[in-house]
Amino acid sequence: MGIKRILLIRHGQTDWNMEGRWQGSLPVPLNDIGRAQARALAAHLRESPIRAIYSSDLPRALETAQLLGAALGVQPTPDVRLREFDLGIFQGLKRDEMMARYPAEWASFNADYWDYSIPGGESRRALQRRMWEAWQDVVARDEGPEVAIVSHGGALRLLLLKLFGESPEVSALRLENTSVTAVERNGAGWKLVGAADISHLASLSEDLESGPVNSPPEHQNI
Repeated sequence: MGIKRILLIRHGQTDWNMEGRWQGSLPVPLNDIGRAQARALAAHLRESPIRAIYSSDLPRALETAQLLGAALGVQPTPDVRLREFDLGIFQGLKRDEMMARYPAEWASFNADYWDYSIPGGESRRALQRRMWEAWQDVVARDEGPEVAIVSHGGALRLLLLKLFGESPEVSALRLENTSVTAVERNGAGWKLVGAADISHLASLSEDLESGPVNSPPEHQNI
């Protein structure tokens, strides 16, 4: 049975999300809220016809995928190409720290959106290229009817830009922790049918007392 639908899922919350630290390709784990989010996601998708799960190998994404996979009876497949943006010298820093320590690099990072390679890291174009390669391999395997890809905010945003261009719908997306963005086959292409859904987190907003269920808006995609 071919793939009819792919779910693009961002990992659960981490302490660094809440602190505003740019995680990039560092192995930052989920926090307790992130694990609760992942369990809520798994319960929400328990009856979904997901036949395969592909995940970034970074701990925050892979643990999210494993909790989902346990509910579905599906073993996630790690893929290094699904990692977050390798931010090089910026990793582990907050925005104001980056601007203070590396003003020239920060200016170049913002001036050349696609092709500036962060020292010790990569460019957005390189990130998009590897995400697209991973996507094409998933589609070629043709496992279905539904597949999940668990990755990161920045990486998923650039994949969506590759799929749909810089449309207002994609540009305005807020990819919060464990958000689910669904795409379905549309002839030879794909269409966006569900954007950044977090309805499965509604009950957590009431139940958790240890902090916000999602990261502050300015820190969603790192």
